[in-house]
Amino acid sequence: MLYLVTSWLAGLVFGIGLIVSGMANPAKVLGFLDLAGQWDPSLAFVMAGAIAVGVVAFAIARRRNTSLIGLDMKLPTASGLDRRLIGGSVLFGVGWGIAGFCPGPALVALGMGHVKALVFVLAMLAGMAMFELLKRREAATPAKA
Repeated sequence: MLYLVTSWLAGLVFGIGLIVSGMANPAKVLGFLDLAGQWDPSLAFVMAGAIAVGVVAFAIARRRNTSLIGLDMKLPTASGLDRRLIGGSVLFGVGWGIAGFCPGPALVALGMGHVKALVFVLAMLAGMAMFELLKRREAATPAKA
């Protein structure tokens, strides 16, 4: 139960932060990405703040075996770059540039009633389903020698 409450509170704080920072507003995001036009650098400060918090949080987490609520720490272990990571990053960036949303802010904007967010979330879910189907097909296909 404590896990559910802390997860809900973390999501609430994250969502409020996205609203306050303007990340749930596609026009603000697209203004940040418009380097050749009227560039809005304000989201760079939001990102820098998020990175600073993340660096401190990961530094503390690496020194712990359990979370503050007693669950095992599960930190990322992958460190290399591969085709899938690069391709996914490019696809993410293109989608972000076209729509002005990434997944978290899109869900917040959806909750705020933005129709554009609904289209984005549906496309995101379709992409996730397609990825899952491809992964299952890959797992079911015998490896060639």
